[in-house]
Amino acid sequence: MIIKRKNSKNKEQESNWEERVVQVKRVTKVVKGGKKLSFRAIIIIGNEKGQVGVGIGKATDVIGAVKKGVTDAKKHIISVPLTKTNSITHKIHGIAGAAKVVMRPSAPGSGVIAGGSVRTVLELVGIKNILTKQLGSNNALNNARATVDALNNLRTFKQTAQDRGIDINYLYNHKKE
Repeated sequence: MIIKRKNSKNKEQESNWEERVVQVKRVTKVVKGGKKLSFRAIIIIGNEKGQVGVGIGKATDVIGAVKKGVTDAKKHIISVPLTKTNSITHKIHGIAGAAKVVMRPSAPGSGVIAGGSVRTVLELVGIKNILTKQLGSNNALNNARATVDALNNLRTFKQTAQDRGIDINYLYNHKKE
């Protein structure tokens, strides 16, 4: 009989992910016999090194909803290009549902100027200097997804130069006249 043991490296890799519960809501579903109660949890996970994921989980108990949310967040992880000053590369906006989030890079030492679930996403991705504004909806899930949408659309100078088919030095040295 062969017994498989879990590799200690897998545990070590998973332990560097930080999980934060943004919201736990009690939701109901009306069925033939009455109302069926369940819980919805919004979870954000990140490693503070440029990776983040947002997930939701529903279950009849809070612990089950959180576990499902963590599993869902791990399925939706994105990588974000960060600058040396722990900021974003350029101004960007993201949309999810009615929620819009506008983000701008900020000077070193200014901190994370954001609120709610947007702040949580940015802290878990490892951004230290940024200015943000939420527009439209104040829904925590849609604002978190709008932030992830914006971060997913960030581009580096190298990627932009490759897409345009030009040398990266041309982008750095080219000035408008």
